Amino acid sequence: MTQVRFRLLLAALLLAGCAADEIAQQPNGQDIPVPRWELVWADEFAGSVIDQSIWTPEVMPDPFNEELQYYTDRIDAAPGANAWLEGGALIIEARREDFAHRKHTSARLITKGKQEFRYGRFEARIRQPGEVGMWPAFWLLGGNIDQVGWPRCGEIDIMEGKGRLPDWTSGALHRGPDPPSNRITAGEYRLASGSFHDEWHVFAVEWEPGRVRWYVDDVAYLGVDKTPGEGPAYWPFDEGHGFFIILNLAVGGWFDTPYLPPDNMSPQRLNVDYVRVYQRAEG
Repeated sequence: MTQVRFRLLLAALLLAGCAADEIAQQPNGQDIPVPRWELVWADEFAGSVIDQSIWTPEVMPDPFNEELQYYTDRIDAAPGANAWLEGGALIIEARREDFAHRKHTSARLITKGKQEFRYGRFEARIRQPGEVGMWPAFWLLGGNIDQVGWPRCGEIDIMEGKGRLPDWTSGALHRGPDPPSNRITAGEYRLASGSFHDEWHVFAVEWEPGRVRWYVDDVAYLGVDKTPGEGPAYWPFDEGHGFFIILNLAVGGWFDTPYLPPDNMSPQRLNVDYVRVYQRAEG
């Protein structure tokens, strides 16, 4: 058995074991076990190059949210690469450099059209960058965005960080019929000790019919339930379309206004050890 397969098997067994104690209560008061989580997909980043059958480096000269970077498709051995694999992890690097009309570059990797999922536990083991103005993110976006637009497609932010805050992270849900009607529900989590910048931590959501829950190192800190009678525009998460995964490192933007990186910013890295998706086992 290869090391990668062993790691996947171990992760599946550990998570399944933790889920064995979950209990749901029926209306008649009888307790029944909730089906366990089962590993259905993962990228352990154990190869030598980014797997482009899974990930697409999205080119964005003019990103949203008042961000400063140019998202390039320079990956792996490309000169000036902004994303590559190193030591069994994915590296996304933001740099201060003149590139076209921008003064920063970075990368945004998406699984759109390649790996999309409906419901499940989505988790990644991540180490964040620690410079002011860095905005790392691990999130999900509705695969029908090209047809219905944002936020009608739905967005689940699993992890967003602020480079100046080593103990802080957040998660959020976005939905609504159009951008002016964007409804946001968000929560934040702070470490009692340690740092998101210097240590690895596991960020996860559990998305199930009518509910989404957020976790840091398996500690729950936010939950959102569908409001009874809420239409699909304000709860697009049960409509049947899949969601794709995004990993990116933004520079600047409104998320932490007015804090911006210094002009002499050194290269900053978002490190991702793995991304895994679990779904409820049947039977």
